[in-house]
Amino acid sequence: MLIRAVKNEEQAAYNNVVHHPLQTWEWGEFRKNTDVKVERLGFYDDGQLTKALQVTFHPIPFLNKAAGYLPKGFVPDEDQLSALRKLGEQHDALFIKLEPNVAAPAATAKTNHQDIRKFLLDQDCQPGRPLFTKYTYILDLTPDEETLLAQLNSKTRYNVRLAQKKGVTVAENSSEQGLKTHLEILEKTTSRQGFYAHSPDYFRKMWEQLGGSGMMKIFEASYQNQVLVSWIVFIFDGVMYYPYGASVREHRDVMASNLMMWEVMRFGKQAGCTSFDMWGSLGSEPDKKNPWYGFHRFKEGYGGQLMEFIGTYDLVLQPAMYNLFRKADDFRWKILRLKKKLGI
Repeated sequence: MLIRAVKNEEQAAYNNVVHHPLQTWEWGEFRKNTDVKVERLGFYDDGQLTKALQVTFHPIPFLNKAAGYLPKGFVPDEDQLSALRKLGEQHDALFIKLEPNVAAPAATAKTNHQDIRKFLLDQDCQPGRPLFTKYTYILDLTPDEETLLAQLNSKTRYNVRLAQKKGVTVAENSSEQGLKTHLEILEKTTSRQGFYAHSPDYFRKMWEQLGGSGMMKIFEASYQNQVLVSWIVFIFDGVMYYPYGASVREHRDVMASNLMMWEVMRFGKQAGCTSFDMWGSLGSEPDKKNPWYGFHRFKEGYGGQLMEFIGTYDLVLQPAMYNLFRKADDFRWKILRLKKKLGI
């Protein structure tokens, strides 16, 4: 097998062998525009590109070192890790964080993932601090709409019909104005709920690269000529994803978000998607006090299957420095949690 950097003229071939939006060529170009270093490696059998991966490299403050990140890559194997080690050496990286796009039903994941997890631990990988949630709901979109509607739990189905009866409408608005509206609502959402969101500039640069590709779609749920809910969804390789949502406080009683999810499901099915990845949830036994519990229950209501990913592993390249970094990072997170608890 030949492993080398992917050439610019191989963009189409590259996108044909990766299987997640965060591994696409367009996503890499977007990340370059946010001043992140991007590397793409292709794996060639008899001259044919059969697998590929995309890694971003980020400076580590005060250490003059880098950290690599490989989100949603293919199943780790010896060829992949060997190539990553060489790439990490070129960037003087302490580690490369791996979050493979490998999932199994949560009920059987421990057994299904044990061989890959053992392989990673045997290859100098350590469990790392996650950037992606370990769980998600994935909904099969291949049944007909009547069956999909029947799979909703009774409360969710009631809320969808209530929104329809109240006159809520859902429409695609994948335009610059749609993005502008999304950012306006997102600002209200983050200030109200107190969670972190990317900057407006981040989303604008994302739109510049992904908007024209058809991969990034924007949907709006409106009531009485006011946009109440705005979602950004991705479509790639037959899968639809729901990564970003925002909503206003007003008119929550009309259940606009419930109708939004249903109409986005219908859109994905009509667009030829076979599954819908809802981009994150809590685990099999969610803590009702968790601030994300409401989102978990909301997604659960649509009948998807709870899936568990392999998780997050750091491919350690400089062990001594990595251990110091992890201790400092753990201390930083303790301080951040304490500040949040104290309301500082």
